[in-house]
Amino acid sequence: MDETGDKKNPVTAAVGEQDITSAVAIAGHPLHAMSVHFPIALVMATLGADIFYWWSADPFWIRAGLWSAGFAFASGVVAGVAGTAELLLVSGIRARVASWTHAIAAMMLLSVAGANWGLRLADETAVLPHGLMLSGLAAVLTGLAGWHGGKLIFHHGVGLMVSAKD
Repeated sequence: MDETGDKKNPVTAAVGEQDITSAVAIAGHPLHAMSVHFPIALVMATLGADIFYWWSADPFWIRAGLWSAGFAFASGVVAGVAGTAELLLVSGIRARVASWTHAIAAMMLLSVAGANWGLRLADETAVLPHGLMLSGLAAVLTGLAGWHGGKLIFHHGVGLMVSAKD
């Protein structure tokens, strides 16, 4: 026990000591953390386009949803490749449970985003109700993956550039 009377968990302490320095970075900036903003914004844009189409029946929103769904999937794959490389290359990231829950939620999100885009490519009129439901599910999965990704950043310090205080 330490002076406060709290016991330290040896497993948590061992995980906390592992290196979490990014292996996939440019000038110290992790590529995964920089690239996730695009698929997040595009998933939400697809949901917005679907809602606007439902509300207005303007065919413009079908085209906007098709493009945003496609770019959400493509940019998500790019972010996923960088994230998977980080997960596989950095043992300190692999050791954290939040890394695995983030990865699973993100892969589910990519699957739904790909299905959403594929549905729109096959039949543009399938936006209502199936495209809208897939967009809603993708938005929920974005929140879930983002929650665990944020936990990695804010609780574990993964992807942060920390400099010594002067």
